[in-house]
Amino acid sequence: MNILMTLEMAAECHPDRVAATCGEQSMTYGTLLKAARHAGAQIRASGCRHVGVLDINSLAAPVALYAAACAGLSYVPMNYRLTKPEIQALLERITPAWLIADPKLLDGVEVPAGFTVVDREQFLRDALGAGGADPEPAQADPDAVAVQLFTSGTTGAPKAAVLRHENLMSYILGTVEFGAADEHDAVLVAVPPYHIAGISAVLSSTYACRRMVQLSNFDGQSWLETCQREKVTNAFVVPTMLSRVIEYIDASGADATLPALRALAYGGGKMPAPVIERAMQLWPTVDFTNAYGLTETSSTIALLDPEGHREGFNSADPAVRKRLHSVGRPIDAVEIEIRDEDGKALPVDEVGDVFVRGGQVAGEYLGIGSLLDANGWFPTRDRGYQDKYGFLYLDGRADDVIVRGGENISPGEIEDVLRQHPAIVDVAVVAIPDEEWGESVGAAVVTNPGVKIDEAALRAELQGWVRERLRSSRVPAVISFRENLPYNEMGKILRRVLRDELSASA
Repeated sequence: MNILMTLEMAAECHPDRVAATCGEQSMTYGTLLKAARHAGAQIRASGCRHVGVLDINSLAAPVALYAAACAGLSYVPMNYRLTKPEIQALLERITPAWLIADPKLLDGVEVPAGFTVVDREQFLRDALGAGGADPEPAQADPDAVAVQLFTSGTTGAPKAAVLRHENLMSYILGTVEFGAADEHDAVLVAVPPYHIAGISAVLSSTYACRRMVQLSNFDGQSWLETCQREKVTNAFVVPTMLSRVIEYIDASGADATLPALRALAYGGGKMPAPVIERAMQLWPTVDFTNAYGLTETSSTIALLDPEGHREGFNSADPAVRKRLHSVGRPIDAVEIEIRDEDGKALPVDEVGDVFVRGGQVAGEYLGIGSLLDANGWFPTRDRGYQDKYGFLYLDGRADDVIVRGGENISPGEIEDVLRQHPAIVDVAVVAIPDEEWGESVGAAVVTNPGVKIDEAALRAELQGWVRERLRSSRVPAVISFRENLPYNEMGKILRRVLRDELSASA
């Protein structure tokens, strides 16, 4: 099976149901399939090998995704927030390609030879205005590459992760019930099209036959107002997005009522406890879900479901309340295992490297190949542990481990302790150079806004706080006070930036 099946089934059963909306534009599932087939035939005739997209959220994203499937080619959405040289470097890696773009995003970019560049609006006009019989789509092999996504590149040149049709369909068939959405259901797609969450939103919403509301440019006000105007029932956000929505509500006093919203999922980074707790106060009837996944695993591999959220939020038991900091339990379609540095499985409550296995797990990169081991396990490069109930707690990236005098120190355990201090609302811990020990602990903290602090006194207090709860080797040698921490647009902390800044002040 290939991903085109999700659209063909939706168009056959609900041809007149609205599939996607963006501003004043909309299209039905029947129209989406017709547009994808015509665009796919045109792209296939061009001799290109990839279908690239350099654009914000619009109706072009779902059309292009399915047009690529119709053409039997890989879909390659690219990060429009990169610098011009970075965008040009990515383009050179996918030539020859059909590129759908907002012309403004190509200003200053020298497009390599072998590209057919089409303005987004022209692409939509051509696809939606095509007449005649539907062209026969190419029948992509399930083993063929459906999507190619470039990693964020925050620690080096972006790698090209590849997801095959069989990986994506394994995820969809294992997590979504066909046609499960009511005709009035609507999902707000606010994550950008170049993120795996944006891809899975299109595929899962199409298979469920749910209307997709594409939000072109995110800010807290537009997200809230779009939810209200479009009667959004489902939404997905990254932690920084939810933070900005709540900041807008609290700062403006705006009406936060969302009577249609039933489910709000989040993922892509660690959610600060004050943010999720405030959101649950604002919308007590909404089902919250924490979705943990990776590009290489075709999206979600573990979920903290609504019941887990409510149990954690309402419990006075620290062991149960702690679950709000977990990413939940593995979904049925995958297995998760925690291993030590020698590759041996660890018992519950012991921190190690997180491995995952399942049909949706691709674990493959262009030019590198598959990273799956002989038994199909993929090293996520995340560290964490599972408790006796199966809840998974993440403890940072493997590359984030601090090596102090030969001892491995997890930033996550120190961050968790610092977050428990009443003055702290956000924190990140990184390695900083140390002449005696090789590396030492540095911490950047954000304190409660509006509260005056004596930095020297609070620094000493926080160091004592960590010493009492862990041990002296975990005490931050440097603590920097900040108004906010550096996150990328998907909510991941830019630890490399913090390491450079804290190292300079060490």
